[in-house]
Amino acid sequence: MTGKAPQVEPINASAEGEQIWLNVIGKMEETWGQLIGQQVELERKNAALEEAHAFMASVFESMSDVLIACDTALRIVRTNTAAEKLFAPAGQSIVGVRLEDLIASASGISAMDVARCMSRRQGLEDAEFQFSTSSGALPFAVNGTLLYDRRKRLCGIVLLGRPLGEVRRAYSELDQAHRHLKAAHVQLVQAEKMASLGRLVAGVAHELNNPISFVYGNAYTLKRFIPRLIAYLEHIHAQPAASLFAHERQTLRVDMVTSELGSTLDGIVEGAERVRDIVADLRRFSSDKRSAGAVFDMAAVVRKGLEWVLASADRMVETRVDVEEPLEVEGHAGRMQQVVMNLVQNALDAMEDIQHPVLCVTAKRDDTRVHIQIADNGSGIPPDVASHIFDPFFTTKPVGKGTGLGLAICYGTVSEHGGRLTARNGAQGGAVVMFDLPAFAPDGACAVLPEKG
Repeated sequence: MTGKAPQVEPINASAEGEQIWLNVIGKMEETWGQLIGQQVELERKNAALEEAHAFMASVFESMSDVLIACDTALRIVRTNTAAEKLFAPAGQSIVGVRLEDLIASASGISAMDVARCMSRRQGLEDAEFQFSTSSGALPFAVNGTLLYDRRKRLCGIVLLGRPLGEVRRAYSELDQAHRHLKAAHVQLVQAEKMASLGRLVAGVAHELNNPISFVYGNAYTLKRFIPRLIAYLEHIHAQPAASLFAHERQTLRVDMVTSELGSTLDGIVEGAERVRDIVADLRRFSSDKRSAGAVFDMAAVVRKGLEWVLASADRMVETRVDVEEPLEVEGHAGRMQQVVMNLVQNALDAMEDIQHPVLCVTAKRDDTRVHIQIADNGSGIPPDVASHIFDPFFTTKPVGKGTGLGLAICYGTVSEHGGRLTARNGAQGGAVVMFDLPAFAPDGACAVLPEKG
């Protein structure tokens, strides 16, 4: 069978090849555009990453706390400037050093303890380390946080330490300020209490002064009359007619009455004198005016007051005196001598039951103040009375031996002279009473009392 072959249309090879190249070029341009876009985005992200890295690096370097990053073998892989300055010699680094080489032998926590925390997947919180530094072993409060990689596998630990010295110093300053504030509050309350009681006892002293003057004056007058009365009775009893009144004389016990008149009036006079002294103490206590005084040597006042009290003491007392001379202050020498004598007498009274009493008196001056201290080896100040010893009418002495105004008057007198009177128990036992006064400034400068807190 015969047939004709199919006819094939001719292909335009050049047009088709052109189209292919155009498609290839279009894809290349599209790919190139995507690459350019990705490059721009990558550069933007790299810039942001570098900025974040620079920020984190500046944070690390500006930290005052010590930062140490360790791997799982507890080798240091990164630190901050504070750590390098503290641990590394000049020009060197501690990167690559083992953590245990930085921990002092006296530290309560060792590198093994850190390794155990890592094995238990636990961090550290305010753990106290002792780190070896160029200045010796220093205490640090350390917090530790575990490090993990992207696969959540443990890769190390970051330790952040703060020197405990700074924290303790801050707490110490806070505690000192708190104690000063409490002391200032106690002094303020004491001063206000003194002022109120001063106004009260001023009125009491005024009311007592006049009647006790009558009793005191009339008792002395009657004491002068008693010898005359006794002489008169003896003259009558010597008469012959006295036998007529012998019964009445015996019944009325006239002889006994005349023999007791002298001692009875002596008791009245002694009691009146004691009340007079109490009234004088009350008036001195209530006085809140400081009149102009003169410049005097406090060293001489201390020596004289000590000498007078010891001269009247009924037993030997070992006395240790350390007094600088001169110690010029401005005020009333007589009133300050009363203060010294009162404090010395109180010290002797406190050592009544001590077999070997020792009294230590010191008086010295610093730049602006004169300091006087009187210490004994007695039983000291009981804690339950320590806050009341300067209160008026408070006394631990037996009835008849003290009015409770001595220390209160001393407190007021020292305060009027611009000073401060305090008392405490000594380190070796006994009581220590101290007061200070403004030192006299010849150039007219005022030596003010230092503030507390």
